Amino acid sequence: MGPQGSGKGTQAARVAQALAIPAISTGDIFRANIKGDTELGRLARSFSDRGELVPDEVTNSMVRDRLAQDDAAGGFLLDGYPRNAAQVVELDAILAEHGVALDGVVELEVAEEELLERLARRAEVEGRSDDTPEGIRRRLAVYHEQTAPLAQAYAERGIHAKVAGSGDLDVITSAVLEAVASLQD
Repeated sequence: MGPQGSGKGTQAARVAQALAIPAISTGDIFRANIKGDTELGRLARSFSDRGELVPDEVTNSMVRDRLAQDDAAGGFLLDGYPRNAAQVVELDAILAEHGVALDGVVELEVAEEELLERLARRAEVEGRSDDTPEGIRRRLAVYHEQTAPLAQAYAERGIHAKVAGSGDLDVITSAVLEAVASLQD
């Protein structure tokens, strides 16, 4: 977990490859639907264009379906989910149905000024409609209000670790892998 621009997607792909498990990103699934101009994509775009998150019921259903796929049976990495307390409850229920629990939650920490710089660069390179200055500020505010408090809940479960998300990508990946290993002990 971590705010937008913290490197979750980059690190999720690297860690998933190292652990030979799928990285499951709700953002990637939504972006694919937006690009394909599906009904879900149009709905997702209507929220993301306003800098808002897609409603929980849509996101939860998508995650439930994805975790039921065969490649997730041996483990998986969630990128950007859960985002709020209600999604934590839903994720716990989904995992209970599969007879599994989370091994750990790794939070990437990046200074807000660096986040803003990264997101501005991403907007230029990728041309993402949700990366306007207003959209970025709105999403960061939502993160601090709804998602950041989840770190404490996972810390209370003993499955939370913080990793610095700035610097050399290989160093960050190594730190994330070390955090995951320590949470599984």
